[in-house]
Parts: sequence; structure tokens; C-alpha cells
Amino acid sequence: MLDRRQLLVGMGASALSAGRAGAEMITLPFANGRRPLVRYPGKRLMIGLTARPPQLETPFGVFSEGLLTPNDAFFVRYHMSDIPLSIDIASYRLKIGGHVEKPLSLSLNDLKRTFGPTEIIAVNQCSGNSRGFFEPRVSGGQLGNGAMGNALWTGVPLKAVLERAGIKAGAQQVTFNGLDNPPAPNMPDFVKALASDQATDGEVMLAWAMNGQDLPFLNGYPLRLIVPGYFGTYWVKHLSDITVLDARFDGYWMKTAYRVPDNDCHCVPVGTKPASTRPIGKLAVRSFITSHADGAQLSGGKPVIISGIAFDSGSGIAKVELSADGGRAWKDAMLGEDLGRYSFRPWTLALDLPRGDQAVKVRATSRSGETQPMEPSWNPAGYLRNVIETVRVRVA
Repeated sequence: MLDRRQLLVGMGASALSAGRAGAEMITLPFANGRRPLVRYPGKRLMIGLTARPPQLETPFGVFSEGLLTPNDAFFVRYHMSDIPLSIDIASYRLKIGGHVEKPLSLSLNDLKRTFGPTEIIAVNQCSGNSRGFFEPRVSGGQLGNGAMGNALWTGVPLKAVLERAGIKAGAQQVTFNGLDNPPAPNMPDFVKALASDQATDGEVMLAWAMNGQDLPFLNGYPLRLIVPGYFGTYWVKHLSDITVLDARFDGYWMKTAYRVPDNDCHCVPVGTKPASTRPIGKLAVRSFITSHADGAQLSGGKPVIISGIAFDSGSGIAKVELSADGGRAWKDAMLGEDLGRYSFRPWTLALDLPRGDQAVKVRATSRSGETQPMEPSWNPAGYLRNVIETVRVRVA
């Protein structure tokens, strides 16, 4: 458990190291992609995007280490610079109120003792993951592909807690607020909402553990919302207040921010604005090569074992295919261990590659029939990128 001094010291040291001449840097493969590698309490070296608040991207090589993303390498995303720097677990309470029969105030021990714990493996992905690759450039954090992670989450179904509070008839939405606060009075607090039906679907979870350990402080200690299959904007950290509403919530972070074009592709022609929008929701199907980085040097004369990961919003991965001829012909990869429909799914393929410079493409298809597109779509917020990825290698 961190205290205020530890976190402040760690944040200050990371900020200083980022600005120091000779500090270790990484260059992401897009314009203005040079980033410092920084170390925060509880984290290994991470790609630093901002310091106030801390936004840390996972170095992509981490995804070759295993299906579960290590806690010390899991990406960090905050919206408000006034983040909690210490939490007294003895006085911490989760409050459930609003359109309920019996408002609740629960300690972390209350949650653990009163309700039966459950587990789920699920991908948490930032809405703006891969935004730096959008062309033309869009505003917002210029992230590479590392604002995502897969973990085993332990907690209690939100449904059980809401049933204990007793949702009244006519409930429409449930809102979620955390202990981070806006830095100025005129800025809207970060509050998200789910439809009451989704909030009580039995899968949405209040999690206190990640990969068998207490949540890391920077990933939401002591409690965060888990919304399997949905983008991380809904996964509220340092969860403190749950409110049931008998009307639709019209807060800024639902009504104005985190919205996508209201059409099937969630896209518009480059440089234009959508006629109407809706809140971002489910993850799009994606796949990545993790065994080889762009520019890798390979030995010819034998098949190359290529492997990676794929995921979608929860229908599950039906197949993964690779192409080394620009997408004209595709070969099926072998799917690996299935840890659940919301998890990364591993895949492997032995591919014969001729000598010279080669471009290997990977695409996934979900069980619902969704397939990654060959060309990237565009929207002004830089959300939902899921184009077919390409890794370029040289075979000697």
C-alpha cells in the first residue's frame, strides 16, 4: 500500500527523469512519437504520456510475456489531475444511493464478507488506444498500441450489491464516481453511467483484486468497476459512489465526451464531423503480432513461428489469419488457450517467408462475424481503431 509521500516522491522522480538529458526514451512509430520511459511506484519502466495526471502506456513487448498483463506493467489512465494520493482503507466506504429502497455504505471488508466473490478474465482497453496512428492527426493523447491490458479480476457482481440496496421500479441508469476530483470548480467531475439493465447483468463487477493481488494504487485501489467487453472509460477507478437514477444521466462525460459517430462503422469521411453521435460502447475486434517487432531480422531457410493475441467485445475469437502478400492470400493460425470470451486469445502460425523485406499482416474474425478492416476508418476523437496490423521484417 502506498502512502501520499511515496506516491508524490515517485511521481516527482519520474517527471524529473523524463526531463533530464540522457533519460531513457522510446520512439513510437508515428509523428512526434518520442516518449520518456518513466518509473512510478508499483510500476516497471512505462511509456510516459503525461505526468499531471499520470498517464502510462504499456511497452508493447510486455504482451509477449504471457496472456495476463503483469500488474506492474498495466497501463494507467486518469482524466483528473486531482487524483487520490493516499486512501485510508479503515475509513473508506462505497456508497450506494439514489433510486433505491435502502441506501448502503459498505467498507471493503463488508463487500468481501457479505457477497460471494467471483472472477473474470477481461481486457481493459482505453478508448484512444492507437490514436497516434490516425491520419490526419486528431486531438487527444497520442497513444501507441499499449493502452490495453488483460487481467484476472476478483470482486463481487454489481448486481448483488444493487439487489441488496433494492432498485426501485422505473430505474433507468446507474452512475459511478471515483475519488479523483476536477482540479477547478468549473470542470465536470468524471462520472460515468450504465443502463440499469447492463448494471444488473451479473457480469459487471466491483473488483478489489487484479491477477490475485490487491489492485495497484494507480489502477484503482481499493475498488474499481469492471465492465467486460466495454472500453475502459466505463471502468471507474477508486470507486466511491454508485447512484441509481430514474432518468437518463446527462453529465459531461456521457453527453459530450467519449462519443462516436452514430452509424455502423462509427466513422466519418476524413476531416468531417458526424451529424449525430452516441456514447462509445463495446470493444472492436483486434489482433496483434507479439512475437516479432517491426524491423526484426530473421534467418531464412526455415519456417518462422509467428504468434500473437486477439480479442473482441465478448463473442469470442473464431479465427485469426496471416498474410505475407499484401492481403491477397491468408493462412489460418492455430488458436491457443481460451481463458474466457473477454480475454486475450493466443494464436500461432509457422509461416514460410522468402528472403528480403516482408510485411506480415494479421486479422481476426469474431464469432459474431466481425472482421478487421484492411483500411483504417476515421473519426474526430481517434477512437475504435482496429485496422489490420502489419509487422515488417527482414529475412536474411
